[in-house]
Amino acid sequence: MTAEFDFIIIGAGSAGCAMASRLSEDPNNRVLVLEFGGTDVGPFIQMPAALSYPMNMSHYDWGYESEAEPHLGGRKLATPRGKVIGGSSSINGMVYVRGHACDFDTWEELGASGWGYRHVLPYYQRLETSHGGQEGWRGTDGPLHVSRGTKRNPLYDAFQKAGAEAGYGLTLDYNGERQEGFADMEMTVHKGRRWSAANAYLKPALKRPNLTLITGALVHRILFEDKRSTGVSYEVGGAMKTVRASREIILAASSINSPKILLQSGIGDAAHLAEHGIDVIANRPGVGANLQDHLELYIQQACTQPITLYKHWNLFSKGLIGLQWLLQKKGLGASNHFESCAFIRSKAGEKYPDIQYHFLPFAVRYDGKVAAEGHGFQAHVGPMRSKSRGRVKLTSADPRSKPSILFNYMSHEDDWSDFRTAIRLTREIFGQKAFDAYRGKEIQPGDDVQTDEQLNAFIRDHAESAYHPSGTCRMGAATDPMAVVDPECRVIGVEGLRVADSSIFPQITNGNLNGPSIMVGEKASDHILGKEPLAPSNAEPWINPNWQTSQR
Repeated sequence: MTAEFDFIIIGAGSAGCAMASRLSEDPNNRVLVLEFGGTDVGPFIQMPAALSYPMNMSHYDWGYESEAEPHLGGRKLATPRGKVIGGSSSINGMVYVRGHACDFDTWEELGASGWGYRHVLPYYQRLETSHGGQEGWRGTDGPLHVSRGTKRNPLYDAFQKAGAEAGYGLTLDYNGERQEGFADMEMTVHKGRRWSAANAYLKPALKRPNLTLITGALVHRILFEDKRSTGVSYEVGGAMKTVRASREIILAASSINSPKILLQSGIGDAAHLAEHGIDVIANRPGVGANLQDHLELYIQQACTQPITLYKHWNLFSKGLIGLQWLLQKKGLGASNHFESCAFIRSKAGEKYPDIQYHFLPFAVRYDGKVAAEGHGFQAHVGPMRSKSRGRVKLTSADPRSKPSILFNYMSHEDDWSDFRTAIRLTREIFGQKAFDAYRGKEIQPGDDVQTDEQLNAFIRDHAESAYHPSGTCRMGAATDPMAVVDPECRVIGVEGLRVADSSIFPQITNGNLNGPSIMVGEKASDHILGKEPLAPSNAEPWINPNWQTSQR
């Protein structure tokens, strides 16, 4: 093995896999990917319906959790991150959301010039093969296959009909011109298999002789000569190794591990580094700051007809579903079961959606551990743009130690009223005529939970992470003291080092983060290679014409 490469990518996750593929397209580029996790072979990852398993397996997950969250009654929340090729795209719920056009225009307003919607739309089109998306807005020959479910269960249609009855619009493609409304949800599933970034990008690219992947590699630190990054020190099987980069090192290790590795390498808040005896290479106080996430609740309703997935909640049914999937890659095993969704605005004056719904014809926890007492259905609901901000810090200079993660959830007063609104709007949707034939009692929160104080207590005890951490190496102008990377993803204050993953988001996007993370990998690749970015799009996204005066 060569001890020197042109490019070293740290992390084989959503963005890392995309960059590994794009940077190795030129046979003259020698590219190395370092990944601590191992293979993604096996039904728990590849079978879409098994999604609750890998994120709860220490084999595939880093096993992080938050500090005691002061505004959630001191609860510590699980913070799963993929420790496997494909990263979190191999253990996530496979939901595909680009984000709203206004999200990216906001990025640009926050200093990420060249990352407005007109700039990122062409990269979304480059990365996708859309099955059923809106013509002209979607990609048709990209590596990432995006599909829709069969919607065999009548409850999926009931949810969308209820949205229309409540006065919300329907949208044929929330990843196209119009996000706002009720819609079919899209998933990164192809021919019945999870279509992770590893399946889409990394595995095809590994056939090239100029791309090398090392698994089981725990990165200790990035090495510098003066202010220039020159290599990476990492550990494999207890042995320390060093590898050099002649051109650049790209950190794509997640919104938790990217800031952690920067801090271990001497890039971060000087006072924090001094606490751990780490020499300062660049004093960047924004490293680990600006941590954002989506919180959600499950609003659960009993179902009066025995049509929900609860009837398959037994070993015999699970065995049959698994067998059909293994033999045919079809049936209930081939879906993540999030097949209907909605994006709505919480109030008049909100320009674009700030509440997201995932609908599920089953009343069960995301981790698959607890099913409700019988047939039911649920909506996962939560506000998209919390004003709360958290942080990631080191607990020790030892690279093997877990970081300290504090999301500081619900620390802003507005978050409480936003969440109460989300619960009340959900109850109104479940109360529509479309659900009359199915609606039993409200399982959770329960009919007796009505006042602001009761709803606040329910939120405090039951809100869960949607597992969308982001923002900890924020992109911004090079003159911004809290920015970590500039708009070309270069770490400010050093040379030869970039960060490209969800940690660079200035503000969290609407919906799930796998799609935007892959887009970041695609766009960063062009910056790294010195290519002219793709020509901006002049497509005009739909904004509700009455947004200033109407909630729906």
